[in-house]
Amino acid sequence: MLKENKALASELDRYYSLWRESNHLYEEWSKLQGLSFNSVMVLYFIRENTEHCTQKMISQKWLIPKQTVNMILKDLEKRGFILLVPLPSDKRNKHIQFTRAGEEYAESIVSELRKKELFAMERIGIERIKAFNDCLAQYIALFNSGEKNVSL
Repeated sequence: MLKENKALASELDRYYSLWRESNHLYEEWSKLQGLSFNSVMVLYFIRENTEHCTQKMISQKWLIPKQTVNMILKDLEKRGFILLVPLPSDKRNKHIQFTRAGEEYAESIVSELRKKELFAMERIGIERIKAFNDCLAQYIALFNSGEKNVSL
């Protein structure tokens, strides 16, 4: 049985607070673009996966429910930003591709987001960003492996 370390508990609370604040920043930024954060992530994924992109792939990559992704895609299709093309191998699944207007729209949204993210990261510096990502990867690995072996 592990005793809770007060310093660690305090940092865990800080982590939760920063995580919420980070999520809130993205949600608010997305709202200013007239979108939900999930919609921004769908645009981002389609933009990065032009060769092969399906609803299932988006749902799995961003952990967004399939129904939510479907609703976002239907809206983008209605607005003339995407085409849903049946896959020859499986007519139930559809390849998602941008129209020219959709490509321009996604580029304007995603490039603005990337600018903000890269602005912050450049000021922090590559070494600290690498260390941050390394620590987060280690936290995830330990959380996954430790959940079966630890009881508080």
